[in-house]
Amino acid sequence: MSLRQRLLSIIEKKRSNLCVAADFENVADVLRIAEQTGPYICMLKTHADILVDFSQDFVAALQVLAKRYDFLIFEDRKFADIGKTVQHQYAAGTLKISQWADIVTVNVLPGPGVIQGLKAALSEQDMQSRGCLVIAEMSSAGNLATSEYTKKAVEIGEDESDFVLGFISQHRVSEKPGLLHFTPGVRLQEGGDNLG
Repeated sequence: MSLRQRLLSIIEKKRSNLCVAADFENVADVLRIAEQTGPYICMLKTHADILVDFSQDFVAALQVLAKRYDFLIFEDRKFADIGKTVQHQYAAGTLKISQWADIVTVNVLPGPGVIQGLKAALSEQDMQSRGCLVIAEMSSAGNLATSEYTKKAVEIGEDESDFVLGFISQHRVSEKPGLLHFTPGVRLQEGGDNLG
């Protein structure tokens, strides 16, 4: 089963397309929210690079919860570099994201090479269980994701749809069948971070 099919199957089974953002600085809080929301979500979004106590033990515990509650792990890394650098950021280093994150985000300012770098880090078999979301639009104040950027991001995402699941956007940006749209913004508490 492809990653796209798996995600759609989870959404249908749970009757939920909810992705919870576990934007915490310590692993205990991420694991707590995963335990509390796991039965109801299709994805849990993490920011591993802000975790002060990240470890492979955390990864193992998170994978156990993802399997138990049947949700995907979505690392919001926002890769945005030349392909070779992205390949190493994804597969190596302290985080080894390609080993545990089902989905990652990509900013395509560097061009399609950023997606090709991710793909180069994976075996043919791993390509079936991994994918990325292209950031096509942003909600932050003063962002530089102009309509021209969005148009080009969509073109790149559509061209790389063997690995691109869809787009992070504020509205539908592509009509290509099979590409999904993810819109951020549901909050437990009203307000923002006052940082844009």
